[in-house]
Amino acid sequence: MPDWILEVSDLNEYVRAMLNADPALRSVRLRGEISNFKRHSSGHWYFTLKDERCRISAVMFRQNAMRMSVRPMDGMRVIVSGQVSLYPESGMYQIYCENMRPDGVGTLYQQFEALKQKLQLEGLFDQARKRPLPWRPRKIAVVTSLTGAVLHDIRKVSAQRDPGVPLVLLPVQVQGIGAAEEIAAAIRRAGRLDGVDVIITGRGGGSMEDLWAFNEEIVARAIAESPIPVISAVGHETDTTIADFAADARASTPSNAAEMAVPDRREIIDGLRGVRRHLGNAMDALMQDRRYRLLTLQRRMEGCRPAQRITTLAAQTAALRLRLNAAMDAKLPAQAHRLGMAGMRLDAAMDKRLAARQEQISRAKARLAALNPSAVLERGYALVTDGERVVGSAAKANEIEQMTLRFHDGSIRVERRN
Repeated sequence: MPDWILEVSDLNEYVRAMLNADPALRSVRLRGEISNFKRHSSGHWYFTLKDERCRISAVMFRQNAMRMSVRPMDGMRVIVSGQVSLYPESGMYQIYCENMRPDGVGTLYQQFEALKQKLQLEGLFDQARKRPLPWRPRKIAVVTSLTGAVLHDIRKVSAQRDPGVPLVLLPVQVQGIGAAEEIAAAIRRAGRLDGVDVIITGRGGGSMEDLWAFNEEIVARAIAESPIPVISAVGHETDTTIADFAADARASTPSNAAEMAVPDRREIIDGLRGVRRHLGNAMDALMQDRRYRLLTLQRRMEGCRPAQRITTLAAQTAALRLRLNAAMDAKLPAQAHRLGMAGMRLDAAMDKRLAARQEQISRAKARLAALNPSAVLERGYALVTDGERVVGSAAKANEIEQMTLRFHDGSIRVERRN
């Protein structure tokens, strides 16, 4: 017996060296079914390769994974080739895969695809059946395990976003025998709870076997028949279950499910503030428009009042008078000259007419003077009258008793004697 004591790391390195030195383990081809597949952010693939009785850990590094045309998933049967060695940090031996090709489909994957196709043909996954999530639920029912990180994550995110939304837990077994029946019964019970507006059901990540309860038909039908929307939050983002297809919404993680179900109160408040600003601006614009229309109507009404109409017409008349005066002032100088010339011609015509009329009057006066009886009487003649009548013949004079003889310097009366 050796009397020295080995360190764990020394032993693991020795075993790893022994495995690496074995030619039979340097190039191994294995057939098996993929389980618990993980795609690391570095690009490496980590999974378990199993058959009916045993399993082995496997890894394919990024430089080899980038060359693969196949995209592995849980339940897929593959043939891998690579080297078997030991990972010293964990003390687990595993196969380091360099190549991979499909080798049919595993039993679980076949069951998954068969149920998926059946329910899809029934229309259970149709987008038209998906219901929108409520804007702010009164209550949220959570169907998951009482232990584990799922409930903790949902409670934490929900409290951060809006602590006023209560959570109702319906604890269930999420894997193992009877888990699917418990989950389906809890979903149906949650749909009957008063005030519950949305259901979150799910569990943490794991292998395809671990998540299988959410691939059962009874769970899918319970989700589809739920009277309120259901959010499926099963496993990690890369995990896909039948429950995800049947649910109204699928969350990549339980935390994401809480974010989808519970609106952020701060965003709501900011949104309400934005709405208030928008309404205020709209109201200001509306008031300004109404004020402008009111002023327009007032002007129109004032224009229809008689006093205002008279004032307007007076202003228009004054303006027209000013324009007329201005036009007259502009035309008067030119018209004044023409008026002066016309006045001169009129004066000349008047003078000529007056001269002609004076000459006519002089000739008429001369004729009148010649015919004046007084002038005749001055030449020695006398005018015989009987009252107002002139006696023009001796025969008439013999018939008159008294007559008047009118001379130029006086009159005398005479009587006829027989």
